[in-house]
Amino acid sequence: MRSPAEIIRAKRDGGSLNASEIAAFVAGLTDGRVTEGQAAAFAMAVFFRGLSTPERVALTEAMTRSGTVLAWDLPGPVLDKHSTGGVGDTVSLVLAPLVASCGGYVPMISGRGLGHTGGTLDKLSSIPGYDAVPGLDRLRQVVRETGCAIVGQTDDLAPADRRLYAIRDVTGTVESLDLITASILSKKLAAGLDGLVMDVKTGNGAFMATNAEARTLAESIVGVATGAGLKTTALLTDMDAPLASAAGNALEVAYAVETLAGRRREPRFLDVTLALGAEMLVLGGLAADAAEARERLERALASGRAAEVFGRMVAGLGGPADLVEHPERHLAPAPVVRRVEAEGPVAGVDTRALGLAVIGLGGGRTRPQDGIDPRVGFSDLARPGPGTGLLGIVHAADEDGAERAEAALRAAYRMAAPASERPAILERIG
Repeated sequence: MRSPAEIIRAKRDGGSLNASEIAAFVAGLTDGRVTEGQAAAFAMAVFFRGLSTPERVALTEAMTRSGTVLAWDLPGPVLDKHSTGGVGDTVSLVLAPLVASCGGYVPMISGRGLGHTGGTLDKLSSIPGYDAVPGLDRLRQVVRETGCAIVGQTDDLAPADRRLYAIRDVTGTVESLDLITASILSKKLAAGLDGLVMDVKTGNGAFMATNAEARTLAESIVGVATGAGLKTTALLTDMDAPLASAAGNALEVAYAVETLAGRRREPRFLDVTLALGAEMLVLGGLAADAAEARERLERALASGRAAEVFGRMVAGLGGPADLVEHPERHLAPAPVVRRVEAEGPVAGVDTRALGLAVIGLGGGRTRPQDGIDPRVGFSDLARPGPGTGLLGIVHAADEDGAERAEAALRAAYRMAAPASERPAILERIG
């Protein structure tokens, strides 16, 4: 068996790795025999050289088997959704309780921020008391009792992926199609799902900037997942502008709560959320087709059932019982809040630059060990179009940060006569 260094060298030089070599390397990731430097070198070699389909499958299966694989005994289907990441991508916080309120069970294993994109786990960690990484017993209990739990990877679930995920974030290897596929599917296969829907983002704020790149990734994930026995479909969705009008951890939680409680309704955000939810209900046999599924989801949202499920999930994981009713009591505000007025209609947005500006405010990481300020970010972000005269609202820790963030916000927007936006949902792959 080749050593970790020889495995890295073989892939660096364009060679092929067999399943045993990949399994041995993944085992080293899990037990620490593979150093952080070796893991980073492996990720970079894969980034440049790629993996064949058999290598991709072997990596996915090895990372799945690196920890516990859950089995469920529930009265409904176990379903999940995963997004490849974007800015203002707050969908998970609304979608999981929405699907749960329609009879699905959603053990959503989420990650922290990657690159310029926000992480669902970082968002939920801004809720006081919320146990974002519970033990498996608590995860099972909350899913059984409320229908959903949005949590991070425990030590038991795909631990090899957790280590490689953190290294990819700070080594410029996030965009690797092979590593994305293995990372996503190892967590989802370990979660014991009956069905999975992928939200593959494309545009200037996505890791896959072009439709062709996004389609290739979606086909890779659908193909590997289906081959592993997991029913999977994918939607290609637009990320040429932030999906929600909020970007930042506590700000996005507040946005999700307002949406669930009926206090905010942004059509583009809801279109993507309902389309993904409809795919999940159909995969789980909870609706005959997308039209019936969407109708069920809209009723659950309008009736307040989804908001109730979200509130019970938060309380079940240690958060405040009245977060939905009184988010202002629990989500800490930033010390400095500054309105930034628009100087005309918006023609386009550099969405990636907005994500980097959130990191610049302290709302994301540049190193795995970095802390995050959950209070900072942007709200009321303008979309391409005539606009309302407001470019956005900066939430910063101090005046210097607010000054830099305002400059970054203005630089990210192109002011001119607006062109028509792309559809929010571009393509379905199944």
